[in-house]
Amino acid sequence: MPIHKKKRAFEKARQPSHTRLGSKRIHTVRGRGGNLKFRALRLDSGNYAWGSESVARKTRILNVVYNATNNELVRTNTLTLSTVVQVDATPFKVWYQRHYGVELGKKKEEKPLPEVKSKHAIAKQEALKKAQEEHVKTRVLDPALVEQFKSGRLFAIVSSRPGQSGRADGYILEGHELEFYKKKMDKKKAK
Repeated sequence: MPIHKKKRAFEKARQPSHTRLGSKRIHTVRGRGGNLKFRALRLDSGNYAWGSESVARKTRILNVVYNATNNELVRTNTLTLSTVVQVDATPFKVWYQRHYGVELGKKKEEKPLPEVKSKHAIAKQEALKKAQEEHVKTRVLDPALVEQFKSGRLFAIVSSRPGQSGRADGYILEGHELEFYKKKMDKKKAK
């Protein structure tokens, strides 16, 4: 067949970024139309959302635990889209403590409220305490998630593309999705 079109510069592919765990290193790459891509070569943290509590916090990525495509990516701590990672639970513990007055991963302890003099402030604190108690009565945390909070490490999934956006953002695993990935990880460990 005769060649009807020669190779074009915009059709060529670039080298993959192979984003690894490590101190933050991001290169900017000019794309078609003058747009910029942020090629993350190394990342150590990301913004992770806790879906059931509707809160997101920036936290450290501790290590790569599971990747569906290739075990080699787990061994080399490479971050890609839909990689399961372990993140530090501390920012979420602190938020939960401040928001609900309940410390995750420990037994309940009653703490006295700080001394306040004005009637308005006392009423406001009482209303806050009542709301917290109501939530504590009705809240149901996934037992597997509570177990992870005790260890201080949470399983999360990277939902951004580090080689394109320069970020490793994602969400914390819970419920059926957490069960699914735990089974997968256990199966790989058994091999």
